[in-house]
Amino acid sequence: MYFCSPFRKIGRDQGTNGTTTMKKDIHPEYREVVFQDTSSGFKFVTRSTMNSTENITMEDGKTYPVIKVEVSSESHPFYTGKNVLLDTAGRVEKFMTRYKKK
Repeated sequence: MYFCSPFRKIGRDQGTNGTTTMKKDIHPEYREVVFQDTSSGFKFVTRSTMNSTENITMEDGKTYPVIKVEVSSESHPFYTGKNVLLDTAGRVEKFMTRYKKK
């Protein structure tokens, strides 16, 4: 039986201090980005590999790429404790008319 361990040195380069390093030029850039909730305007800085063409300057004076999301912990009903009433009757009727048996 052959066991493949993630710590094997096959396919990895040797670093300067004898430890293994990742292959060069195959990994996406991992950098700080801002995620902005479009429904509440809430913004937070984290690290990600996502790309964006838009930039934003935060309160710390640094410019970051901005990724816009529709829902975050600031606007999700589970985290806020506020339930949003949806028009379920209209949605059910649309579903029934679309998929009714012929």
